[in-house]
Amino acid sequence: MQLSDQHPLVAHATRSSRLLRASLGDRPDVTPVWFMRQAGRSLPEYRALRQGQSMLDACLDPALVSEITLQPVRRHGVDAAIFFSDIVVPLVLAGVDVQIVPGRGPVFTDPVRTAAQVAQLTAIDPERIRERSEPIADAVARTTEMLAQESASWGEPIPLIGFAGAPFTLAAYLVEGGPSKDHLRARRLIHEDPAAWADLTAWLAQISGVFLQVQVAAGASSVQLFDSWAGSLAPSVYRAAALPASRATLDHVRAVRPPAGSGLAHIPLAHFGVGTGDLLADIATLDLDIVGIDHRVALDDALTRLDADVTVQGNLDPALLFAPPAVLDEATDRILEEGRAARAHIFNLGHGVPPETDPDVLTRLVRRVHERTDAA
Repeated sequence: MQLSDQHPLVAHATRSSRLLRASLGDRPDVTPVWFMRQAGRSLPEYRALRQGQSMLDACLDPALVSEITLQPVRRHGVDAAIFFSDIVVPLVLAGVDVQIVPGRGPVFTDPVRTAAQVAQLTAIDPERIRERSEPIADAVARTTEMLAQESASWGEPIPLIGFAGAPFTLAAYLVEGGPSKDHLRARRLIHEDPAAWADLTAWLAQISGVFLQVQVAAGASSVQLFDSWAGSLAPSVYRAAALPASRATLDHVRAVRPPAGSGLAHIPLAHFGVGTGDLLADIATLDLDIVGIDHRVALDDALTRLDADVTVQGNLDPALLFAPPAVLDEATDRILEEGRAARAHIFNLGHGVPPETDPDVLTRLVRRVHERTDAA
């Protein structure tokens, strides 16, 4: 797949944005910042817009998705928009029966726990997603056009980050039937029937890979793969049962050729996992541009574990958003200092924005990151 020069990387100059420059190791004068879950429940304008509509319906409404995606850019002045969606949306497009239950998360009508159930599920052609992806492509295109129109007032091109769930995390939800504290059924299937597990995660790699391709083709300038539950695995199990499928997912993006006018060799790739401090050396083998670090590992320590020439992203503990301003400022400055050990640093949280967060705190945090690094 070859992207044309009408892609935002060229047409909207997102290749020169702070985020893209940092992603590829060209440290900008001002450290770029965005937040995981920045578009969502912490914003009153989001809650007003979503009133009376289910999460999955909202994710398939292009006009609503684009407006929600832009809300935190307008309010906080962040350096990137993250596509508003959910990791189970590609499964919905594939025809899997799943609902997002408020206060709980994704719940599957038919959990997948046996080889027969895996075979039935994986018989679905992953290309079905592409055939049903018009709402996703439309939402991405609308969003990037709106970002381009409003970028003049921001003084900086703002790229859109595409995203998908990593195969292990999706498989954990499918096998458990919903959220789980220990993912015991998923870990059991890994050992009980490794062939069925391999089939399931290989299929999910295609599902997430096609979902990312659709977003990039429609206008996303980079992508991030989220592996929320990989931290439940021992390193040896992660290497055998999760890492190959994550690599296969990202290979779908590597198959997309950037616009000739962008000067890029590939679309920038990011990975973020929760509780993955012991897995960072393995994650580094995915040949990433950006590695997101959760709040449990200091950035300079993470770089030692990664032992790779990558941009680091993170990693303020979300709990600090509720701390006194002086405490938050001190932690922010410490993380900015730790990030100097890397070739470049993208400031973010060490997980997502909590719903109870005061939006004004996030706005102030963005301002501090920008001002502190600009002054440096």
